[in-house]
Amino acid sequence: MRQHSGIGVLDKAVGVLRAAAAEPVGLSELCQRTGLPRATAHRLAVGLEVHGLLHRGADGRWRPGPTLTELAAGGTDPLLEAASAVLPRLRDITGESVQLYRRDGTQRVCVATAEPASGLRDTVPVGARLPMTAGSGAKVLAAWADPGVQRALLADATYGERVLIDVRRRGWAQSVAERESGVASVSAPVRDGTGQVVAAVSVSGPVDRIGRRPGVRWAADLLAAAEALQHRL
Repeated sequence: MRQHSGIGVLDKAVGVLRAAAAEPVGLSELCQRTGLPRATAHRLAVGLEVHGLLHRGADGRWRPGPTLTELAAGGTDPLLEAASAVLPRLRDITGESVQLYRRDGTQRVCVATAEPASGLRDTVPVGARLPMTAGSGAKVLAAWADPGVQRALLADATYGERVLIDVRRRGWAQSVAERESGVASVSAPVRDGTGQVVAAVSVSGPVDRIGRRPGVRWAADLLAAAEALQHRL
């Protein structure tokens, strides 16, 4: 029997969380399981998604989000814990700057980095918000975003739908001078224990050093790092 707190919006939000915890749900299923009107269920699910309590996959269905895991772990973020071990190793292998990005709506946020000790670097500060319209990290996160987000991004993006299809098929993305002149990068998706894409791990540096086909050079090492992150998650 469900308990009621007397705070209507809180009880409804918990009902939405419980419905998505049982198995991934679309909007119609969410309405059926909670008995909420369509507009109310959608508003609550989107609000919970903003705070990371729900996550919407590429299939458009909601499922439990990373914030629930973070709260259950006492405030530690499992992804950042994994990054602290994996990103420095990738930096040492490539000798280039390494970043980890999460998607926040139509932006991507740098949540972790590993920088080489010297030399010309592509430094992206932790907390920096970058557009999702250009760059290899943007392509990776867009490739596995829900269709609504993809449509919003493609209106202004330097890439098209065909590129996102290729990224999903190949498993990584590259860019040359898309986000910033003179910078090249290659990125791969990071998945959680359920197989959902939760982040993008990237290697970036000067085009003159990395070359105009960074994927040929670093994709294998990047995919290995992404797998190591998933294993730790």
